[in-house]
Amino acid sequence: MLRLIARRVVTARAGGCREGRVGFSSTASWRGRLQGRIALITGGASGLGKATAHEYIKEGAAVILADIDSRLGPQAAEELGPQAQFVPCDVTIEQAVADAVDFTVTCHGRLDIMYSSAGIVGQLDKSDISQLDLDQFDRVMNVNVRGTLAGIKHAARVMGPVGSGSIICTASISGLMGGLGTHPYAISKFSVVGIVKSAASELCRRGIRLNCISPFAIPTPLVVHQFSEIYKGLERERIIEIIDSLGVLKGAKCEEIDVAKAAVYLASDDAKYVTGHNLVVDGGFTTFKHLNLPMPAEVV
Repeated sequence: MLRLIARRVVTARAGGCREGRVGFSSTASWRGRLQGRIALITGGASGLGKATAHEYIKEGAAVILADIDSRLGPQAAEELGPQAQFVPCDVTIEQAVADAVDFTVTCHGRLDIMYSSAGIVGQLDKSDISQLDLDQFDRVMNVNVRGTLAGIKHAARVMGPVGSGSIICTASISGLMGGLGTHPYAISKFSVVGIVKSAASELCRRGIRLNCISPFAIPTPLVVHQFSEIYKGLERERIIEIIDSLGVLKGAKCEEIDVAKAAVYLASDDAKYVTGHNLVVDGGFTTFKHLNLPMPAEVV
């Protein structure tokens, strides 16, 4: 049975936080794994960030969606319900990241979970490193690496005095093996894994856990757009079929929910002794590579 209760809900506004009395709560004793926790997700307006926000809320958290997209952001927050709110944030601007963190603390009193999910792919038409556009390289690194590092920095700033917190970053299988992405994207994701290893060695002494997730290819809006640039004119449904066919684990495909549930695990007390870890969600894709041996009958 559900009963209507008064609950403190804050909504992002230009002038600060606005409180309301809305929402339902179950009379049952069930508590989510993130019950009462406060999460900030960059890149939260769509894709993996939005999917993770949905799972966080299901597990009892309040979520702030920080995103550069001021059109999709409020729509996503509205869709996710009263436990979600949106703040505009360009992760390439450190002050914007700091402001999003400070807004969270001002409205909710603390920050328990920071998930740096904002990222871009960059141009896809050039794979020759001798022709690499360094301006485009800098653009990808600014979002994927500098933006991630800014999130870690400012989350640690407010989590440190409390002595607890979970920071999660989005890496990629492109940061585990060469040849799976463009040079700027792959290099940026190799860097994210390195940042996590380096910073976790310090943050563990403050009680802060820092991990990352390396997903397989998933038909998020970003990835579908990326593939549409390769397969020009192909229908969206066919592109999704191509992406879903790339895996090696029989009977399953990698979906947004898989990464979102991994992010729930890393944010929860189930992972209380996990830090500095790269959780690979790829169905075994990066665990092996077959030797192209000729068949015995083919050997003369």
